[in-house]
Amino acid sequence: MDHAMAPIGGAAAWRGGVELAARGYWPRRLEASEVAALEAALAAVKAAARAPPAMAREHFAIPALAPLLAEVTRELEDGAGVVRLSGLPVQRLSREDLRILFWGLCVNIGTPLFQNTTGEFIGEVKDETGAGIAVTGGGAGPVPSARTRSRSTGPLRFHTDKCDLLCLLCASNGIAGGVSRVVSTVAIHDEMARRRPDLLAVLYEDFWRMRPADEEGAQHSDRVFRMPVFARGPEGAFTSQYSRTYVEMAHAEPGVPPLRPEQVEAMDLLAALAEELCAEAPFTPGDIQLLNQHVTYHGRTAYADDAAAGAHRVLLRVWLAVPGSRALPEGHRVQWGATEAGALRGGAVLCRSAVAA
Repeated sequence: MDHAMAPIGGAAAWRGGVELAARGYWPRRLEASEVAALEAALAAVKAAARAPPAMAREHFAIPALAPLLAEVTRELEDGAGVVRLSGLPVQRLSREDLRILFWGLCVNIGTPLFQNTTGEFIGEVKDETGAGIAVTGGGAGPVPSARTRSRSTGPLRFHTDKCDLLCLLCASNGIAGGVSRVVSTVAIHDEMARRRPDLLAVLYEDFWRMRPADEEGAQHSDRVFRMPVFARGPEGAFTSQYSRTYVEMAHAEPGVPPLRPEQVEAMDLLAALAEELCAEAPFTPGDIQLLNQHVTYHGRTAYADDAAAGAHRVLLRVWLAVPGSRALPEGHRVQWGATEAGALRGGAVLCRSAVAA
């Protein structure tokens, strides 16, 4: 068997919620002293009249959390690739205070990236349809973009975001934020190696992708490009960057050849295995979820706001490039901008510089 087709194994190959929870970081509840340190740092930056994005690591000093952040960093890159921190007291913090505190925690882990060409640095993932509409695609007309889907109440298919580390904070005001779903891409890879190595080989081949105009603008000579779903970097580290939505959008473009039957079958099996191997947990106010985007996919169930009670689901989202990231294949430069280990990479193509520089 080709080396790339062999099972990978290791801590990142967890299967389901029981195995993930056994690692002790799903969730890892914040201790009272850690919460106090975060709130003290928040008070200090507010007194200095600082706020995101003009707020770097040195402005949000949290030495009491250094042991925790060292653990989290190891678990994200060398462990399961998933961490959930719970217990942030959102009930006593304003939305603006939550943004500052969340940003401060994130800049102690990595470098934030712009999430679109309008300069969005803290995304608010919430229903923007105004009517509780679930945008899911599959009907007539253009393929809805990932942003359009995520800003509705509909479910989201398993996918990655364009960053080394995805950081989410549930800032909902008193209600659960729907069910979060995460799955190990390594577990998917290894199960596919056992069941259908022929389809695993297909996912190591190039798939056409699209850069959506509502995320990265329309002025690109390479709005469609090719990249594999699964790949190994120059040092052998595994990576998967995938959204079926971007694949479907690309194949709706003139001149892009239709998907081959084996490509559709491979993506269908990937989706079925993600359903089989995923972990699920309600996203409750104060939960912070950190996901290594090279070894995990994430999604969600549908949800409904309670407009009568004034209760709305809101996730704050930050994309990070992190210093301990893995080296990527040279062919990934088209998507990431840089492939070297620890590089500042990812984010919107036209806005890759650090927002807190």
